[in-house]
Amino acid sequence: MSQWMTLFHKEVVEMSRNFKWIWVPIVFVLLAVKEPLTSYYMPQIIDSLGGLPEGAIIELPVPSAAEVLIAIQSQFNTLGVLVIVLTSMGIIAAERKSGVAGLILVKPVSYASFVTAKWAGAMLLLWISYFIGYLASWYYVVILFETVPFVDFFQSYLMNGIWLSFVLTITIFFNSFLKSPGAVGFISIAFVMILSIVSSSFSHLLEWSPSLLPSYTNNFLLAQEFPKEAFPAAILALVGIIALLTGCIAIFRKRELA
Repeated sequence: MSQWMTLFHKEVVEMSRNFKWIWVPIVFVLLAVKEPLTSYYMPQIIDSLGGLPEGAIIELPVPSAAEVLIAIQSQFNTLGVLVIVLTSMGIIAAERKSGVAGLILVKPVSYASFVTAKWAGAMLLLWISYFIGYLASWYYVVILFETVPFVDFFQSYLMNGIWLSFVLTITIFFNSFLKSPGAVGFISIAFVMILSIVSSSFSHLLEWSPSLLPSYTNNFLLAQEFPKEAFPAAILALVGIIALLTGCIAIFRKRELA
């Protein structure tokens, strides 16, 4: 356990040296607060641009708090996914390419400890950054629109966070057999896009697909109740995370020993 904690601490310190603990939460906050601010001040923004006939009155429907939170979650599930992939696409691949991984594994360090410590560090960064960003957006939604119970906020945070964790684990899985961070990033994004498109197109057949978790989270925000398919999809996502992590360790061990 002390060996794993040493590797985990090394990963956390390395992320601080790369300023990930600063810029990743800031990016998530910017993604989150942009939506409630633009939704609330859109009439003033349009009016300031000019070009409207004299005397024209801008009347835009005011979105509900749930609709604004759904738009925020959409930002996390598009641009946020891109940030997750970019921050983790070289987490193992870059060290394999530079030879750092080989130097570490020459010591009595298990492959499982090496991989899981990196995964845990990236997961900690993801969940903290996502929470800070989503909490900031919830604050502005409550101030500018209407009160959303913190319990509803937290439940939607957990459910959508499982999907983002699944995306992160997919990226780390591709790290196990690719040495180019660029290739890892491209394949990860392509895989997530294909999975989302297929699951949306055949949602009546793939009700338990992890990629439908964002949709189930949106349904919860509108109706304050998760669809019955949401929890099996969340369980399948957690099982998928474990399976991908196990496969990552096995493939990484085989590649390094070869």
